[in-house]
Amino acid sequence: MTSSPNLLVELFVEELPPKALKKLGDAFAQVLLQQLRAQGLAGNDSQLTAYASPRRLAALISDVLPRAADKQVSQKLMPVAVGLSADGQPTPALLKKLAALGADASVVPQLKRAQDGKAEALFYDSTAAGVSLAEGLQKALTESIAKLPIPKVMTYQLETNCELPGWSSVQFVRPAHGLVALHGSEVLLTIEALGLKAGNTTHGHRFEALVDPLLITDADSYAKTLAEQGAVIANFDERKAEIVRQLQAAAERVGGGVKPIDDEALLDEVTALVERPHVLVCAFEKEFLDVPQECLILTMKANQKYFPLLATDGALTNQFLVVSNISPSDASAVTGGNERVVRPRLADAKFFFDQDRKKTLASRVEALDKVVYHNKLGTQGERVQRVRAIAKSIAQQLGATQLGKQVDQAAMLAKTDLITDMVGEFPELQGTMGRYYALNDQLDTAVADAIEDHYKPRFAGDALPRGEVGVIVALADKLETLVGMFGIGNLPTGDRDPFALRRHALGVIRMLVEKDLPLDLDTLLVSTLPAFGDKIEDASAALADFIYDRLAGSLREQGFGAQEVEAVLAYRPQRLADVQKRLEAVRAFAALPEAPALAAANKRVGNILKKADGPVRAHVDAALLQEQAEKDLFAALQTVAPKADAQFAEGDYTASLQTLAALRTPVDAFFEHVMVNAEDAALKANRLGLLATLHDAMNRIADLSRLVAA
Repeated sequence: MTSSPNLLVELFVEELPPKALKKLGDAFAQVLLQQLRAQGLAGNDSQLTAYASPRRLAALISDVLPRAADKQVSQKLMPVAVGLSADGQPTPALLKKLAALGADASVVPQLKRAQDGKAEALFYDSTAAGVSLAEGLQKALTESIAKLPIPKVMTYQLETNCELPGWSSVQFVRPAHGLVALHGSEVLLTIEALGLKAGNTTHGHRFEALVDPLLITDADSYAKTLAEQGAVIANFDERKAEIVRQLQAAAERVGGGVKPIDDEALLDEVTALVERPHVLVCAFEKEFLDVPQECLILTMKANQKYFPLLATDGALTNQFLVVSNISPSDASAVTGGNERVVRPRLADAKFFFDQDRKKTLASRVEALDKVVYHNKLGTQGERVQRVRAIAKSIAQQLGATQLGKQVDQAAMLAKTDLITDMVGEFPELQGTMGRYYALNDQLDTAVADAIEDHYKPRFAGDALPRGEVGVIVALADKLETLVGMFGIGNLPTGDRDPFALRRHALGVIRMLVEKDLPLDLDTLLVSTLPAFGDKIEDASAALADFIYDRLAGSLREQGFGAQEVEAVLAYRPQRLADVQKRLEAVRAFAALPEAPALAAANKRVGNILKKADGPVRAHVDAALLQEQAEKDLFAALQTVAPKADAQFAEGDYTASLQTLAALRTPVDAFFEHVMVNAEDAALKANRLGLLATLHDAMNRIADLSRLVAA
């Protein structure tokens, strides 16, 4: 079977936004392919190659048909009673409908009848001609452009192919200047987009292309022509791989085991800035290394898009790598220029660092009273006082009162670096600079670490605070934000969470769980409220729901099943540090042969107790036990429950649940032979008390009834 030619589509534009380039390129190509497949012009075997460089979005799609195959179409016309008269003749309504479809009365005998709901309907079978590539591609290209995830649209005027040259405008991510559409070697001349007509020429590198414009003779030669004649690596991933290769080679030339900083986001951004990369080694004066390396690394990455070189111990060196878009025979002018550009940036960082150290963090506390935090919650100074109070409460709950002085000092100073020059210039360094300045003020290392760590974890997978002081202050800081925002009704929505409350909730969860903190969640939330005075409402119940929801989602992401998670969280365990052990115990229990029957029986018990008249006390009068089955269940509970309770108290939840598995036989016998709703009220109450005792014994770790499939 012979394959059809490949299709190439390219939009040539002005420099695209680098942080969005990869997403734009993938979206442009994917929607094109999806639309062509939907129209029958490309099959499931058609392969897609996306291209994205600073000045182009393109897609190469294999095996694209010049025309889609004809399709058999069965179209519902109308109910038989409407389309045909009593003697079977077509009604005017039917003839009008057929005429609209390009048919006449001659097709009436071929119309099919089929049941459509309660009525019988007429159906017209016809052959729909397959769409041509020119028509289908035009639709696909229009759709692809419309669906691009453009971060910010530009409006610009068209000079050609428009109603009013110089006045007619179009909107796109950047002004477009060229359109290529090739099916094999055939130019699809009728294709238009953004005021452009399709051709077979494009442009290569601004400075290093061998010829301009570039003639693309056929779709398959696109990437090769751009590389050989246009000095452009069109494929994003290939260009990125080449940058990685050159970065590693340059680091090896420097020697000493140095490595370029590992930063995927920076690598993607630089890949989107160059068409053909050329990596050069540059250096700055060693005196700048006296500045904290986080400052130097940040300014080189964020402002200049350089790759700092790190020594084997992770320390910053005074050399860095530049990914240039040109490859001059003498690169000294390029390296010299980059070194001149970075020097003032580093000098600014050094100046900020030197100036900031002239004032202690403690001397900056008062200035926080002039910084507004939230119009309903006051200033940063008021916030600091709340964090101090909450941190003191947490330390007391943990029995860590011996750390009280360090906790209070760290909480008081944690936000002071926000008003330093360095953090004013580089907000990303909040906390980090606080630690450096705390050490400069000769504060305890535990306090300095806590000042940096109180923002942790800042994102998924981030490290937790190092020491106990840092954990307490970090918990206090996150709880202050959560309780405060919930207390003023500033809750996250589906697409907006400006105060990162979801992240703060996950941070609280991670610290409680991974640090194995013996803190009850409800107590923790309620104990935070007094710090706010009358500024907020008590929304601790809603906040607890929010935290348990985040916990449930996190546990499912870790691989626990929805039923397991629901079973453990049903009774809202207060010690979140216990949740993992409870889940593991439930998983082990669910694997036992007795588990399904016990879970079903547990659900039945729960339903019976819910329907009882009023609350049922877990109490059994042995003298009222009549049936042998209820006596056996009571005896089994007296034997099994104490052992399971002891294992529960020791924290061995898995053993506790496995011990309870021995109740299966007496539970099954009870439901087979005992009538719970006896006519005698005392007998009924006693049997309900027996079931309540069973229910309490079996559900201390989790609601086992949740393990039953709905």
